[in-house]
Amino acid sequence: MSEARFADGLRYRIEIPSVEGPRVLEAVLDEAATRSVPVRRVSQGSGVMMLTDAEIRELAVLGAEAGVEVSLFLGPRGAWDTGGQALVTAAAGGVARGGSGVEACLAEVERGLSLGIRSFLVADLGVLKTLGERRRSGELPASLVLKTSVLLPCANPASARALEDLGATTINVATDLTPAELGELRGACSAPLDVYVEVPDDQGGFVRYYEVPEVVRRAAPVYVKLGLRNAPNIYPSGLHLEDLAVKLGRERVRRAELVLRLLRERAPDLVEGRGDDRPPDLGIPEP
Repeated sequence: MSEARFADGLRYRIEIPSVEGPRVLEAVLDEAATRSVPVRRVSQGSGVMMLTDAEIRELAVLGAEAGVEVSLFLGPRGAWDTGGQALVTAAAGGVARGGSGVEACLAEVERGLSLGIRSFLVADLGVLKTLGERRRSGELPASLVLKTSVLLPCANPASARALEDLGATTINVATDLTPAELGELRGACSAPLDVYVEVPDDQGGFVRYYEVPEVVRRAAPVYVKLGLRNAPNIYPSGLHLEDLAVKLGRERVRRAELVLRLLRERAPDLVEGRGDDRPPDLGIPEP
């Protein structure tokens, strides 16, 4: 059993992915309040470059006011780039191609930081290494959260240790690991693990609600992530998909309510309150 905890003493936090803009975040926060679901992090998949300055700033303000970490994806990425490898293998979907790809990701971070965001999804090892080095040198804020993407899946203890050494502060794991294997990762690193307990179809489509108690026991601290099976891929999102993205966001919160009910029923010893802390340095910078 893992004795590790988040800084506030909690074993698990709820993360809602695919929160693609301010209207989706508003819907998620509203649904979370209605259903008493303690959402602590939301993540976005379309990327910094697919949001306007006003949208990024509004996401930062909404997150700061609610005490919810907002994590934005870095781009460009191999799956959308002009290269062809990503068309035949998903393994290339998150890569930053060439030096220009790395520089673009760094520009995304600088832009996000200037608009109030302190957490970013990283899908490329070189980008992670570069950002980790710049954070250690003081060029980037010490509070910067580097969250590895499911497109850079971690499936063994050696990889978990390597990602943390490179600068990851929270690690997305492969979606098919057993609780025992997740426990092995916990033994190798101190970073929280991001664990999909309902997995999008393009990442396996697994629905793992009954495993959540054992995942928490073995791998705490964990972000319990609620994707959606049997749902369309909405990346890159925008106004043409906003109504759908809002409905998907609300349903992800409903799925979280189902998971928390199971936790209360089957593992009441693991059930915890929200806690009074807030994610570090999510305030909006002075103009």
